[in-house]
Amino acid sequence: MNVLITGICGFVGSSLARTLLSRLSDVKVYGIDNFVRPGSETNRLDLRRRGVGLFHGDVRCSSDFDQLPDVDWVIDAAASPSVLIGADGRTSSRQAVEHNLFGTINILEYCKARKAGLILLSTSRVYSIPQMQAIPLKESPDTFLFDETQPCPPGVSALGIAEDFSTAAPISLYGSTKLASEAMALEYGYTYNLPVCINRCGVLAGAGQFGTAEQGIFSYWLHAHAQRRRLGFFGFGGRGLQVRDALHPDDLAAIVMRQLSGAGAAQILNIAGGSSNSMSMAQLTAWCDRRFGPHPAVSNAATRPFDVAWVVLDSSRARRTFNWEPAMTLPKILDEIAAHVDTHPDWLNMAGA
Repeated sequence: MNVLITGICGFVGSSLARTLLSRLSDVKVYGIDNFVRPGSETNRLDLRRRGVGLFHGDVRCSSDFDQLPDVDWVIDAAASPSVLIGADGRTSSRQAVEHNLFGTINILEYCKARKAGLILLSTSRVYSIPQMQAIPLKESPDTFLFDETQPCPPGVSALGIAEDFSTAAPISLYGSTKLASEAMALEYGYTYNLPVCINRCGVLAGAGQFGTAEQGIFSYWLHAHAQRRRLGFFGFGGRGLQVRDALHPDDLAAIVMRQLSGAGAAQILNIAGGSSNSMSMAQLTAWCDRRFGPHPAVSNAATRPFDVAWVVLDSSRARRTFNWEPAMTLPKILDEIAAHVDTHPDWLNMAGA
């Protein structure tokens, strides 16, 4: 089986490549990357040593696909993954659309020409921001908790946000380009009889992630805390009560390998750590204080337009479909990142954070 991974030298793409090569005996992995993300070059030599066929190219450029071999499956891990893209003063709306939608179209045209299946890595940020902001929450001293006693929007429970939760705008330029990519992938799959799998991923986290304040928050927070960089609790009273769940890329790979075998095609699945693998920023900071020594975060109560207090995904559909459970608990993920922090003190500078 031949597999192409786009964005292969990023954290998720490189992690998937390594896992596929270590666990599947009959796979040949190819990859394409534009090496724009700071730190991505660090994965090039390692992947080549493992036998990956690497191509320097950009998914936004259709002619860059002409150099690629025929494959059976494409795993799309190429994206500009920040919810602030196009709204951060550093990137444009055109960049958001070209990276995250036009790139998908070029990938789909490649799949169409090669009769290849597609596994599209999407995001929790396709869900409606106003509806997520309407999820009823209660406060404990160090975290927001889902309030089961209050009315809530359809598609959410204490387990998290399910796939039938609203995707109505606004969802950010990032979310809208990913949602449009999902729709186009399903249409190409139906029209050209291509297997398509869509994985809406929660926050991915692990050692070696090129974390920034906008993306890869768990890795970024540990590295920044250990280096005594300025950290801030933004919005929601400035107390760090907002919650995210975390998923290790090896647990994503467990689903991907089953999808490569032909299971679960044409499904939209949440793939995330879920409520049992979730933590508030205040709790994460307390964990870092115990591990690296005290380092307080600055409080800023101003809420930004795309901020959401509680983003936890319900992966029950993936559990039913694949009899799947995340093997890496959040404490294990944090321990893995912390070990990487100890041995890579200059990681944030190398990753451009």
